[in-house]
Amino acid sequence: MNSHTFLSTRGHAPAASFADVLLAGLAPDGGLYLPQAWPQFSEAELSAFAGLSYPDAACRVLSRFTGPSFSETELREAVAAAYAGFDAPQIAPLVDLGQGRHLLELFHGPTLAFKDIALQVLGQLFARALAKRGGRATIVAATSGDTGSAAIAALGGLPNIDVFVMHPRGRVSDVQRLQMTTATHANVHNIALEGSFDDAQSIVKALFADTAFAKKVSLTAVNSINFARIAAQSVYYITATAALGGLGHDAGASPTFVVPTGNFGDIFAGEAAWRMGLPIARLVIATNANDIMARALNEGVYESGDAHPTLSPSMDIQVASNFERALFEACDRNSGWTAAAMEDFARHRRLAIPQEVLARLRARYSAFAEDDAATLAAIKAVHDETGRIIDPHTGVAMAAARKLKDTQGPVVVLSTAHPAKFPDAVTRAIGAAPPVPERLKGLESLPERVETVPANLPLIRDFISSRLRP
Repeated sequence: MNSHTFLSTRGHAPAASFADVLLAGLAPDGGLYLPQAWPQFSEAELSAFAGLSYPDAACRVLSRFTGPSFSETELREAVAAAYAGFDAPQIAPLVDLGQGRHLLELFHGPTLAFKDIALQVLGQLFARALAKRGGRATIVAATSGDTGSAAIAALGGLPNIDVFVMHPRGRVSDVQRLQMTTATHANVHNIALEGSFDDAQSIVKALFADTAFAKKVSLTAVNSINFARIAAQSVYYITATAALGGLGHDAGASPTFVVPTGNFGDIFAGEAAWRMGLPIARLVIATNANDIMARALNEGVYESGDAHPTLSPSMDIQVASNFERALFEACDRNSGWTAAAMEDFARHRRLAIPQEVLARLRARYSAFAEDDAATLAAIKAVHDETGRIIDPHTGVAMAAARKLKDTQGPVVVLSTAHPAKFPDAVTRAIGAAPPVPERLKGLESLPERVETVPANLPLIRDFISSRLRP
């Protein structure tokens, strides 16, 4: 058992290397990949992170997973290239808000969203792995707003890769849409899906389930179902804890992380860091009105409904794919139960979580649901108290953070997007639009390349087949 061999949460896929996992995305049995065993960092090893640059910290963490798939030189070159274009030298700077609260700013990459931190690394590693193996790859990404543009920024223009991005039509912000649809790369294809993000995510999973099609087009995924994303995102939990002085023998009280959550990948990366030895007091799930995760944790029933449009559209999700990983760990890695539970949920859209599994989840996670009014109030409160402007997804997390009681250590709110990506919501909250950064200026004047397609599996499959380059 090691940390660079991977198994499926559903137990019916052969063991895979990191490169296999990177290029496959989803396991062939429909499950999600996890390492056979989590790598462990000792207190001394964790303490050493305090003196590292972010790229060095990323290499130290990722090397525990990559194993023989990438040499140390290849990994260092990939990580250096991934973070060369970020606007903040710290990559994920920690900002003290006072009163024991901090913002972990994750939006300093090319598309001004936290997805860049993982996808820029994934893109670099993906290109290297594909060059070694030869052939082509077809990437299909379902996005609720930010993954699509981050995938395009990471993979647009790369050789031997075609990228298909599906976003729910009319359910992303104008800035999010333009960041995707104004891309000029010949290998990028944008689909405005007539449906919800959950419809898009279901189509992606169905494409993988069509094994003949998936093999024919060398299908892979860069959504957070790809474990490489989880591994890369776990790094900023470690660097943030190091910046707070919460590592090693003389560490202060362990931090609580509050995470705006849609597809559960970002917060599961926190569980991954904890399983590697990072002292974390609690992981707090912050959802908007699409509160499936809050209901699952608080009521013990994981049940999806219709996705409701909110001011935080990237979280307008009713099926949190990465929750399968948390369930797998919470049931003591019982792949038989996990497979049966996920198949049952797929049929009935409802899963009653066994008490023992629920107790283990609750030992690690808390959950709050915040509506648009609470989101706007949180944005205004932060602005009034500190002068800082936050986006509505961060606003959801901040609203949850303000409800926390009896936390002993620092509270870190993950700030997942630049406020300029959601000017309408920010204006409603503070009465003025946020300043527009250089990266977003002029987007509205560029031509868009996007096609509207119904949420229909055969139509999407035909769309992809007809646009693959020879």
